[in-house]
Amino acid sequence: MISRTEIQDAGRRISMHVRRTPVMALEEKAFGLDAKVFFKLECLQHTGSFKPRGAFNCILTSTVPEAGIIAASGGNHGAAVAYAAQKLGHRAEIFVPVITPPNKVERLRQYGATINVTGNNYSEALTASRERAAETGAVSIHAYDDPRVLAGQGTLGMEFEEQVRGLDSVLIAVGGGGLIGGAAAWYQDRVRVIGVEPARAPTLHNSLAAGQVVEVETGGVAADSLGARRVGELMFPIAQKFVPQALLVADDQIIEAQRLLWRKLRLIAEPGGATALAALLSGVYKPHSGERVGVVLCGSNAELANFPV
Repeated sequence: MISRTEIQDAGRRISMHVRRTPVMALEEKAFGLDAKVFFKLECLQHTGSFKPRGAFNCILTSTVPEAGIIAASGGNHGAAVAYAAQKLGHRAEIFVPVITPPNKVERLRQYGATINVTGNNYSEALTASRERAAETGAVSIHAYDDPRVLAGQGTLGMEFEEQVRGLDSVLIAVGGGGLIGGAAAWYQDRVRVIGVEPARAPTLHNSLAAGQVVEVETGGVAADSLGARRVGELMFPIAQKFVPQALLVADDQIIEAQRLLWRKLRLIAEPGGATALAALLSGVYKPHSGERVGVVLCGSNAELANFPV
């Protein structure tokens, strides 16, 4: 279990390296909702997602050899690791699966990383990255199953609570579970932390139902960022204790959330970044009248050529 003290320590450690992202309080009856809604705009974080929080915390607490840093990613974690490594003066080698959108691969190049495109999904890229790390001695940073990564991601929850007091619930998209695990470790039972997953990647949903971590087949529009085939072993006990449910949303509901964010607020979110909001807009999550709901918009790295305007 990640402690709140570990999250506070991570917050102090990474504060000079990450942005304190803003919160948008929506107007009354926004999107037709009878709730008070607050968006945590983590889509404005360095590299376009929340991932630098965990990446910086992990690197700053590691002894990094000449071989540098290695990570596997659907794109966002890799960009964060590459960015953090570049800022801290280390080499980075990133393994991504073939489903990674071209815009995310290009971001890795911009951050000076060596890129290996291999495997049909994140799990296969992860296996390749581990083999490479064993050969080179580089520090391997897991996208979500590392206590330092969890503590780093938990700083988002800590920051959100400082910015908005008295939330009743927080909706967070789930892939491997690093973000929701860290946030739930911070909020504990003081706020309802609700997971939201694509119906085609029901990783936490199925694991909570089974009472243990299970592997699932993944696909759909958000597979590049939320397509982990299993949640982390470290976050799962946190989820069992502090995440009462993981809701499922369809691909068309995710796409509609992206579209409405752009049309109403001129905010661009990738599919994974709009997934938590999709539960609210579609009615999959029904807040009670006057409920204070936080929604984490966790990623903005959309492929603009296919963006649903």
